[in-house]
Amino acid sequence: MRNSNVNKWDGIVQGRRHFMQTLGAAGLACYGVTLAGCKSGFSRAEAETARKPVKSRLKEGVFAVRGGDDPYKLTVAAVAAAGGMDSLVSKGDTVLVKPNIAWDRSPELAATTNPRVVAALVEMALDAGAAKVKVMDRTCNRARKSYERSGIKEAARKAGAEVLYADDDRFVSVTIPDGKLLKEWRLLRDAVEADVFINAPIVKHHGAVGMTAGMKNLMGCAGGNRGAWHVGDIDQRIADVQTVIRPDMVVIDAFRMLMAHGPQGGSLADVKQASTVAVSTDIVAADAYAAKVFGADARDFVYIRYASEMGLGEMNLADVNLREESV
Repeated sequence: MRNSNVNKWDGIVQGRRHFMQTLGAAGLACYGVTLAGCKSGFSRAEAETARKPVKSRLKEGVFAVRGGDDPYKLTVAAVAAAGGMDSLVSKGDTVLVKPNIAWDRSPELAATTNPRVVAALVEMALDAGAAKVKVMDRTCNRARKSYERSGIKEAARKAGAEVLYADDDRFVSVTIPDGKLLKEWRLLRDAVEADVFINAPIVKHHGAVGMTAGMKNLMGCAGGNRGAWHVGDIDQRIADVQTVIRPDMVVIDAFRMLMAHGPQGGSLADVKQASTVAVSTDIVAADAYAAKVFGADARDFVYIRYASEMGLGEMNLADVNLREESV
């Protein structure tokens, strides 16, 4: 199990993340964070192998739906365009839906995944025959406040999900043989072992990497001292994790986007309504499309380039089966 220093730091991360808001990567360096300290105490007996996407009948490409004022309807339409939830979920499956619930922010501030997007995914998975749908994230602000204020806790439960907190005992050490910087990390067991894993990020500005979408959202599946990722090449660490915890479907929530002062935001002046939801089985292509909606190019974001160079997906949208429709 983790040593006392790591436990102490984990408590700081969970309960006092305000230092990252003001200090950023430079501040972390001043705190003397090291990757060695983060990894110490990992149990090899808990080691898990990489998660690979399940075989499904979903279409290859990016399928986006735009328009209207209801993210629920956009999500249903985008999943249908990609082949439908029953092309992915089989009867009796345990499904994990992983939104961004990191911050104690209300939905209109666009710092967390829209609760209507989450509700649509839960209901579609259950309708497709899932025995159980879990919804969870490892938050930055206090978990219970973030779950409640984001609206995700209530929306997911009403839709029929089991809403869980990513407590320490839900993480397991996973080896990362293809990682360039990360060779082992504690990852969310529920994601590693899920029959179906749906990654449901919001698109928004991020001070450290420029933009957060599908790949960055998987930091919410990482345990231990995630703050150490910000010391050095965070983009490579984000790409490394993609090699072992591949989602089966990425659902890009660009209904509202936080365009500045991310990842927390806090002002409606920084929010743009794009009324778009996109679905893909290719997380690199999904993030490349998120960049387009964000008003940027995928090449502007180092972690997208790294993931593409590692063969984890296609970042050039000209080479992607991109289908966009309006409602």
